[in-house]
Amino acid sequence: MDALLAALADPARWRLVNLLAERPRPVGVLARLAEARQPQTTKHLQTLERAGVVTSQRSGQRRVYALRPGPLRELAAALSRLADTADQAGGPRETYDRYGVSLQAERLAAEETGWADGRSFRFARSLAGPPELVWRHLTETSLLARWWTPDDLRVSELVFDARPGGRIVLEYRDAEDADGSDPVAGRGEGVVEDVLTGERLSYRLSPLLPGGGTAFTAHVTLDLRPTGTGTDLDVLYRITDSTIDSADFVAGIEIGFGQSLDKLAATLAAPSPTTPRSTT
Repeated sequence: MDALLAALADPARWRLVNLLAERPRPVGVLARLAEARQPQTTKHLQTLERAGVVTSQRSGQRRVYALRPGPLRELAAALSRLADTADQAGGPRETYDRYGVSLQAERLAAEETGWADGRSFRFARSLAGPPELVWRHLTETSLLARWWTPDDLRVSELVFDARPGGRIVLEYRDAEDADGSDPVAGRGEGVVEDVLTGERLSYRLSPLLPGGGTAFTAHVTLDLRPTGTGTDLDVLYRITDSTIDSADFVAGIEIGFGQSLDKLAATLAAPSPTTPRSTT
């Protein structure tokens, strides 16, 4: 496949492929139709033949080339699979496009300091597990790290001191950035404000701009309510202190925080590992 792509990437060879798609042709005719010198045309045809996309046979004093459609169909099928993967409903590309639309709108709205103050977002999830288990996933760093990032990201630094006045640090990177070669995808710092164990958790968290300043302050309140099948979680996310440069961050709140909560729901719904029975 690599040899085929390299062969087709040259415009002169691509022109020859188009000519051979119409019918088999000898070298001299191909050179004339392609408006190229015959030695150059011969070299291009030899490259295409090595890549398997054309075949040739001698007929008297002429060498006639013909197109082999099989490799092109295989390439077309591979390209189609790539397009289908990128275009799958609810997939990463759809999320990318949604964020792009939101990004454009928020950048247009960010005309002055305080432009997003008072904006709020509400999230609700019905979670498996009792409130005490959900509470642990909201407050223990080892459990928080499993879900507190949007899709395709990983927690690279996390501090969460679950007491009033306790410090919060959340930093995340691309999930595939194992060695830190890519810039940090996001970092926020804040403080826990209110703790009512198993019932309510409030904190404020400020995403940091590339230069180190704060983009805005998020005031987040999470309320837990027991149900017959688990726990209902209601989240209020409210913005203050917004700067003009915060548009890129505000644009991602609904998508990113929603994805994080979906990961929390999936984590809690996953079967717990069972302890092996001892054999005596």
